[in-house]
This record gives sequence, C-alpha cells and structure tokens, in this order.
Amino acid sequence: MAVSAEGARHGERTAAEAAARGGDAFRRALADRVDGEIRFDPGSRAVYAHDSSNYQQPPIGVVVPRTVEAGGEAVRVCAEHGVPVLSRGGGTSLAGQCVNDAVVIDWSKYCRALISVDAGARRAVVEPGACLDDLNDELAGHGLMVGPKPSTHDTCTIGGMIGNNACGASAQAYGKMVDSVVRLEVLTYDGLRMWVGETSDEEYERILAEGGRRAEIYRALRGLRDDGMELIRTRYPDIPRRVSGYNLDSLLPEKNFDVARALVGSESTLVTVLRAEVRLFPVPEHQSLAVLGYDDITAAGGAVPRALPWEPLALEGMDERLLRLAEQHHLAGPRVIENMPDGAGWLMVLFGGDTKDEADGRARAFIEHMKAGPRRPRCTFVDDPDEEERLWKVREAGLGATAYPPGRPDTREGWEDSAVPPDGLGDYLRDLRALIQEFGYGPVSLYGHFGQGCVHTRIPFDLEDEKGTGKYRRFIERAARLVVSYGGSLSGEHGDGQSRAELLPLMFGDDVVRLFERFKAIFDPGNRMNPGKIVHPYRLDDNLDHLAYAPSEPGTHFSYPDDDHSFTHAASRCVGIGKCRASSGGVMCPSYRATGEEEHSTRGRARILMEMMRGMPGDTEPNPSVPGPGGAAVITDGWRSRDVLDALDLCLACKGCRSDCPVNVDMATYKAEFLAHHYAGRLRPASHYTMGWLPLWARIAAFAPRAANTALHPPVLDGIAKRLAGIDPRRDMPRFAPERFTDWFKRRPVRREGKRVVLWPDTFTDNFHPHIAEDAVRVLEASGHRVEVPPVALCCGLTWISTGQLGVAARVLRRTVRALAPRLRDGVPVVGLEPSCTAVFRADAPELMEGDADEDDVKRLRDQTRTLAELLDEHQDDAGGVSPAASHGVVAGLDTPRVRAIAQPHCHQHAIMGFGADERVLSRAGVDVETLDVGCCGLAGNFGFERGHYEVSTAVAEQGVWPAVEDAGPGTAVLADGFSCRTQIEAGTAARPRHLAEVLAGLLPGERR
Repeated sequence: MAVSAEGARHGERTAAEAAARGGDAFRRALADRVDGEIRFDPGSRAVYAHDSSNYQQPPIGVVVPRTVEAGGEAVRVCAEHGVPVLSRGGGTSLAGQCVNDAVVIDWSKYCRALISVDAGARRAVVEPGACLDDLNDELAGHGLMVGPKPSTHDTCTIGGMIGNNACGASAQAYGKMVDSVVRLEVLTYDGLRMWVGETSDEEYERILAEGGRRAEIYRALRGLRDDGMELIRTRYPDIPRRVSGYNLDSLLPEKNFDVARALVGSESTLVTVLRAEVRLFPVPEHQSLAVLGYDDITAAGGAVPRALPWEPLALEGMDERLLRLAEQHHLAGPRVIENMPDGAGWLMVLFGGDTKDEADGRARAFIEHMKAGPRRPRCTFVDDPDEEERLWKVREAGLGATAYPPGRPDTREGWEDSAVPPDGLGDYLRDLRALIQEFGYGPVSLYGHFGQGCVHTRIPFDLEDEKGTGKYRRFIERAARLVVSYGGSLSGEHGDGQSRAELLPLMFGDDVVRLFERFKAIFDPGNRMNPGKIVHPYRLDDNLDHLAYAPSEPGTHFSYPDDDHSFTHAASRCVGIGKCRASSGGVMCPSYRATGEEEHSTRGRARILMEMMRGMPGDTEPNPSVPGPGGAAVITDGWRSRDVLDALDLCLACKGCRSDCPVNVDMATYKAEFLAHHYAGRLRPASHYTMGWLPLWARIAAFAPRAANTALHPPVLDGIAKRLAGIDPRRDMPRFAPERFTDWFKRRPVRREGKRVVLWPDTFTDNFHPHIAEDAVRVLEASGHRVEVPPVALCCGLTWISTGQLGVAARVLRRTVRALAPRLRDGVPVVGLEPSCTAVFRADAPELMEGDADEDDVKRLRDQTRTLAELLDEHQDDAGGVSPAASHGVVAGLDTPRVRAIAQPHCHQHAIMGFGADERVLSRAGVDVETLDVGCCGLAGNFGFERGHYEVSTAVAEQGVWPAVEDAGPGTAVLADGFSCRTQIEAGTAARPRHLAEVLAGLLPGERR
C-alpha cells in the first residue's frame, strides 16, 4: 500500500530525530566502516543545506566516500540505522532535489574516474562523480563526447545528470540523458547491488528463476508496467522535453523493458547509482552558427517549426532583455552586441559538418530558407569559432544574468523550465508572458531550448513573507494548468524535486501518480531515499530558503552597494550555479581546485555565510532543531563562529569570483568583513601583525635595508623566526632593495614639461622591486608625461584589508586621499603598477569609505586611477601611435624582431581592471603575447606566506602557472605585473618574470635589453 504524503513526511522526521538521538552510534558506524570523510559539524551541514533552488534543508550529515564501494557501505550503514539518504553530484539542482533532511553522499570529490572506453562501440563506463567537462576532455583523445551538455557542463557530474535526466542545448541533436544511458550499476536502500539495463524476455525469465530481491523487483516492475500500460501510453506527453515524472515509459515492450532508463531522472528517490555505462557521440569536426533576429521573442518561437527540418545541432532562443542584462553584467561585450542582427528576439541555430565548408554551407542555406518564408528574419552568419563561443556563452549565462536585474526585484526559480510541443511554442510564449504580466511579475526574460519547446525564465517571486508565497502558489498553479493545456511538461530540464512534484497530478492525473508511488515503493518501500521529492512530496512552499530570512542587519565596514547596502543580502547572493567548482578556465576558485572541497568553493563559503546570518544571535535565539520560517538554524554563534572562520581560512582573497561568478559574489570582501568582526577586541594570528602591517615594517626597514634583510633571514634561527611571525618556514622572505624607488625619484632632476601623472609608489614596488617603478618613469616620460610622486609615504591599505583590519585600512586610506586631493581635484590621473593596490583604489576604497567625509575624493581616486597599460592605451589612441614613444615620433620596437611572451594576469586585475589594455599596448610595442588562462598563481599576497597555507598555495601553482611557465618555448619572456605572481613563479620555476614596465622600457630607443 502506498504511503500517504503526510505519513511519509512524518516517517522522515521520525527517522531523522531517531538518528539525532542515537547519533553517536550511527556516526561511529560510519567512521568505522566507511573509507571517506564523515562530517556532522555545523559548517558542513550549512554548506550542504542548499542547492540552486528556493529551498533550504540542512542535512543530518555528509559523507564524502573515497571509493564507490565506500559510498555503497555508507548507504548500508544508513539503512541499518533507518537514516534517509541523498546522493549529490554538482549540487546545481534548481527544483530542490539536492537538499534534504538526510545523509548527503557527495560523490564529486573522489569518485570521478573514467573506468573504461570502448571507442569502437562508442561506450564508456564512468563513476558518478565525474565532471562532464573533465570527462569530455578525457574522451577527446578518442574523438568522442557525452551527448547532453547542460549549461553547468563545467561543474555538473554524470551521476547528477542521470539523477536529473539532464539535457542542455545539445539535446537537440543527442537527446536527453535517458537516451545516452546504456546500463547502470545501482544499490537499493535494502542492500541489493545490481547492473540494470534493457531486459529481454529471456533475461527476465533468468532473473525470476534466480529468485531473491532482484526477482521480486523485476516481477513488480513488470506487473506495474502491464497494469499501467494504457495510462503510460496515453497520459505521457509526446514531446521532446518531458522531464517531469518517472520514466515509466522506458518499461514499455517497445522500449525493451529498460530498467536503467526507467531510473534516469529519479532524483535519488529510488536507488543509489554507483557506476554508469553511457553512449558516446563523435565530436563535431566543424560548426557554424546562424543567428536570426525577430521583432519579439514570440515571433522567434513561432519560427521554430520552420527551422526544425534542417536538423541543427542546437536551436536556442533568447530575448532582448537577456541580451541587455548580459551586457550590463559584462557577460556580453561590444563585439557580441555588434554581431546580433536587429530584433528583440533571436534564434541561435548551430550546424555541424565534417568540413568547414559543409558546416558553413548548411548554415548559409538555412538562412536563405528562413528568409524566403514568412516572418522573414534579419540574419547573421558566424563562422569564427571565438565569436561563436562568445555568443553561446551569453545564452548559457541566462540564469546568472537574470538573477539580479538592476533596479528590479531579485528573481527566483520556480517556473523556469516548462516545455511544450515546439509547434505551439510561439503561442505558449505569448500566453505565459501575459500570465506573468497579469500577476505583476513582468517584465522578465524568456529564453531557452526553443528547438525542443523548453522555456527558461526567472520570475521575481516574493518568497520572503506569507503574502508573497501565497501569490507565488497561485501563479504556479495557473502556470501549471497553462502548460498542461498545451500538452506540455511542468519540467523540460530541471526535474520535479520539490518545486513541481506537488503539481504532477495536474499533468499526469491521479492514476499515473499512483503508478509513481507504486514504482517508488518497489525500490524504496520505507521511503528512505530522498524522501519528500517527486513522490509524497513536500508542498512547493515548504522549506523556502528566504521565507522569514530577515536577520537584523549588522553594522559593517564595507557598504555593499550592489546589495542594497545589506550584508544580509550579500551573504545570500549566491544562486548555486556552481561555476566556482570548474576545474579550469578563469580564476575562480583556486582553493576548490586544490582541495576539491565544497566548503572551499565560492558557493560553499557563500552558503555558510548565509547560514551564519540566518542563525545570527539576536533578541530571540534560533532553535537549531526546528525547521520553519527562515529555515533550520545550523550556525548560531554569529561572527565568532569557528566553522565560518575555517571555511574562509583557505580563501585566497583573489577576487576571481567578483568577475567570474555569474552573480558576482565577492568573497574577498566578505572574508575581510568577517575577519574584522571575528577578531574585534581579540588577539589576532601573528601573520596579521607581520604581513598585515607590512607597510609600516617596510618604512622602518628603509632606514637600514641591509640590516633588515639580515634580521629577516637569520642563518640559524630562520625557521623559528618565521614560525613566530606566522609564516611558513618553507617560504623565502622577499628582500628589501638597497634603495627605495621614492628615494631614487627624489634625486632625479625635476621634469617640468608634459602631461601630469601621479605614479603610485605601492609598498611592494617601492621597497622590493624599485627598478620596475624606475622603468615606468622612463616609459611614461617617453610617452610625453610629467611624472609626479607623492612627497610623503602613503599606502592604499591593501594588507590591512586582506587581513580584515578594516578600521586601520580606512584610516590609512583617509590619509592617502587627503594627501592626493589637490592633484585629484586638478584631474591628474594616478597610475598604479601593483595590480592589487590599483584594485583597492578602483573597488575596495569606494566601498569601504562610502559615507566618509572624504568620499568625494575617494570617488575621484577611483575614477582617475589607471594601470600603466590603461594610461598608455588611452594615450596611444589619442595620439594614433603604435608604441609608448609614439607622441615623440619614435616608433619603439618596429626595427627589432617581435618579442614572444606569455603573461600571467594578476587575479585582482582580472577581476577589476581586465587585461585588454595590456594586450593592446604590448601588441603595438612589438610583443606577441599569449595571455595565460591557468587561474590564480596561488600566492595571493599574504595568503601563501601564512603558516597552514603552503600546501594549498603550491598546489594551486602546480595546477596552473608553474607548468605553463615551464612549457613556454625558449626565448619566451614571462610577464607578471603582480608582486605575488612574480614571487610565486620564481619560487617554482627557473624563470625571471618581468613587469610590463620593464618590457616596454627595454624596447625604448637606446635602452633595449
């Protein structure tokens, strides 16, 4: 007999409460029997309390198995203690299926292996934690790939794709994940381990003859199929993107009673997937993209049926609102905008071919076909792979671009992936948009996988109070009836989870839902596998993450202008996309790449900060055991939390997330804020007094640099001295230069002609590498500038910011701004040589000093600060020159061979200023530069020097910059403007990296070197 929904939820709570009461025995059993990491600490539970949905449910505990067998043993221990289980991959689920009051098994850290490849048969056997992009990189040598490619391809796992029946744009050509699964090795909650797949009548009879639990399951499945055959054939929508409900249709005779495919999309509610055999596809040799512009998105949707017979690899739709939001969030650059044909709704249609001519020919013929029909579009043909990738990334960035529209309420998931028959798409888009407007939620962006009738959007649901959630429920029920009226599916990609499971009777009818309950009971009669999802579901407005999430707003040092000046909002900014878990590309997130640990990803840290705010001590102490408004509190000691401190400890404060995160989470700022509160009135780590106060010690050392170097490098006591200073003994401390740049500059004759510019003498350049600033003076003067240097020692406050000593940082900045004010008010630009210090002026200072008496001058400093490359680039554009010396009529570099170089951009420059100006200036000066995309160097200012960080610091370097430098060809110059980058490169390679100023100075006439 099926379990009632209320009974199921009661049983779920009872099991969880029992596990809590008998927790010690349960935890000991896991620790004794499971080869893996067993975690029940508040920090881990906070990190795994979220996915990418509207829901929050802290798990009972987390298991990170080192092997598939260990994961299976964890399930067995949970079964012995009656504890619910939830398997988790990338944790990017949008419907709430990856959070629950259960033990979460995270497969993504260790169980990532590609076990075998049969290239001839185009098959592979894979462990569940394998990341899709990483797997495809391994398969590329065979010319093969996994077919489905969700937009989270750089972080989603094969197990998660199976659990969710993943699709993506490539499903147009290769189908859903269910179409790629050949066999699954699964484990039931009660301990049966087996491979499942297609089942012939002979195989079925053999299984029955063997008897036991497997025979019981197969007999029950055959009975369910036979009893429900007519319902399955008549009530399942015949559309390409039916993702809602269980895949009972895979049990039909015409589909060969395929048990594996019946389990795909079951969201960990039936079995635990241990291994998968999947079908592979040839990697397209060549691709070409046609972009069609229409008057609006409904017209674009209406043109889809005319495009489908051309069998493209992908057929995506995008509206003007998404494009404009992507532009505002710097996800779409000017070249992308220029390449879009006129219109307010677009179809992006991708074609493949064995040759470039074949792919291009198909795209061009398609364009002519579409132009000859009704709704004649404006068209662009894109055959440049780089341009194609840029356009495609705008479409893939839909969720991030639309999450926080400027000047509009935050948007949410909830009705973000409905699907209809493609021939009704245009009308459905029109009706859906009208419904959104009726409820006052518009305007919103509408986009998606239009070739298969799947529509994505994010809607500004108010989920913060009962009135808003009531309106949300009414809208969802109306929207569900609308999509069903079109013969569509509640979900066309993201699954049911909690968002849509309650609505399944509207789509399938009660009789089919009873078949779902029966299917669930065959595999999981006790309702222990991810309970409350798909079958016997929670209500769609239970467990809402933001309902009553309204902690008292704390006083903060930074102003958080992009979060309505609210740290509470900043702490909840992450929407769970998980791009910070990508293993390559961009900067974010170096600590995750080194450890593979969710807690060390930007997402994990954001989640733990949100849970800190949820449980922030106030007038009423939160009850950790009571879920309800605001969710269950997991962390209740606020700014003093050791769990939060531990999660933030390995954050390199690289700022990569500020630019690379789709919603611009700024963990470096959040970390500095937390450290300021955590250590308020308390003794700090030794490194905060040594590295954090480096500008002061450097100023003192300038009186006797040789003696300072001797004191810092005692031959016998070096290790002891470093330990006392909080510095790892394996690090070599940088040596002070014999003469500071500022002292050298004072001895120079005063130059009285040229355009004024202030050269900022940051602590690192001034005291350790003064030759860089001297070269910068030569370059600036050669380009017609008159260089000035502040007459007194000043500082940007960087080291105090990075160690969370924000009160000191503000005082230092205030002094600096007042000293620079006369020049700033005269409009004199300030040139920074150290990217991290330049980034302080451009980003940290305005956010730290908002409301200060000197705020206007701080803003002037922000607006007038340039990198050396930016100033030269602007000057060269104005002068029409091609080199730093163009305005003097001397064309540097053109009478010498071009220089080959690789460049490691500093992370703060990547995040705040960008590297485009550097590339342009170098190219004009005769340098062919390859900009590395290998992530952070790993030193990151004080981070890599501090005790306890050496292993992570060097692991980051070993994954990226060190091998990239070592692989550079003979005679290749290595460019690195950041002091940390140069120091780290020198620590791990034989290279002698150079600053841009050094390279350009070496190309000046008479000074080439």
